[in-house]
Amino acid sequence: MTEGSGAKDDPHPSTDDFRALGIDVDDPRALAWMEAHLPEFRQQAAGQRPLYWILAIGFVVGLAAQIGGFLLKTSVTTEPVLLVADLLYALGWSLWTGVVVVFFVQIWPEAKRRQLKQWLDAYEATRREHARAGGGQAPGGDGAPTAR
Repeated sequence: MTEGSGAKDDPHPSTDDFRALGIDVDDPRALAWMEAHLPEFRQQAAGQRPLYWILAIGFVVGLAAQIGGFLLKTSVTTEPVLLVADLLYALGWSLWTGVVVVFFVQIWPEAKRRQLKQWLDAYEATRREHARAGGGQAPGGDGAPTAR
């Protein structure tokens, strides 16, 4: 493998990589702006916000395409335009229903998984607190509170 900006063993991108993204690393104002907004960017990069935006846009565009295709299909009688209207209607239908399927198959179960993980973490933290407060003994395994 050749050395350079794309070397695999180099964990830090080079200044050429930043310039390719349109970031001027020599401009102190750009660096100060990036430093001020770094927590926002880290949160957005680690979160699901871009996915939600893409799905929302897909849903709206799909619904609009289906409605537009339906209105065009009902108002024209010539064959080529009718074909385009039918294709637009089908595209819209498949786009917004695809977003609904992704929501029920991917987004909702993932949110429930995160919620259950938070509940389990809170439960385990409570058990640890009780164990520390009770002299190192964990509460009973039957889920009943321990008597004091």
